[in-house]
Amino acid sequence: MSPVLRVDAAAPTSAELAEAVDHLRAGGVLAYPTETVYGLGGAIDPGPVARVLEIKGRPPDRPLLVLLPSRESADGLRWTPAARRLADAFWPGALTLVLADPEGIFPKGVRSPWTGGVGVRVSPNPVACGLVEAFGRPLTSTSLNVAGGAPARSGAEAVTVARALAGDEILVIDVGPLPPSAASTLVDCTADVPVVLRAGSLPVEELRRVTPEIHERARD
Repeated sequence: MSPVLRVDAAAPTSAELAEAVDHLRAGGVLAYPTETVYGLGGAIDPGPVARVLEIKGRPPDRPLLVLLPSRESADGLRWTPAARRLADAFWPGALTLVLADPEGIFPKGVRSPWTGGVGVRVSPNPVACGLVEAFGRPLTSTSLNVAGGAPARSGAEAVTVARALAGDEILVIDVGPLPPSAASTLVDCTADVPVVLRAGSLPVEELRRVTPEIHERARD
């Protein structure tokens, strides 16, 4: 059965998170709560990135998103004026920004092979936030679910899914059930005019108060 680390959902301590940080530093994979659902992730290194993709059955051309300790930890990405305004207004929050990575800082599986973009956000969830701060590095993030299934929304579900995906390899951080929430809103900021790729828990109308030029991707 997947190992379980139970922590305080509202105020996790560094001591509670130490085991998870050690697991990450050893190249391990975690299941952890976010502001939307339980996520699956590891360090931004080729080995852990490849392992998360393998566990999910996800091809490298569908890159993983990234949780940041702070905006400054993504200084190597290209920040457009619109992206800076959005981050200033809505981070920490359920807003993922896709930024250009012209120097190729992020590895395959995180950086899009089509656009060179990297999806990043700063999570408002106390555990996810505390985890990346304690780790001191960005962390990959994708929903924890079996292929075609709904994402895990409780610690019990996370343990069941983690066990189905990878036996006892995944360390599960259990904070109990998460409140219902839509996925993060996803905005492409690789060009000067931002484009909403996925509507989510942050309404587009709110984004327009900060970036009136933003528009939604045309539907087929």
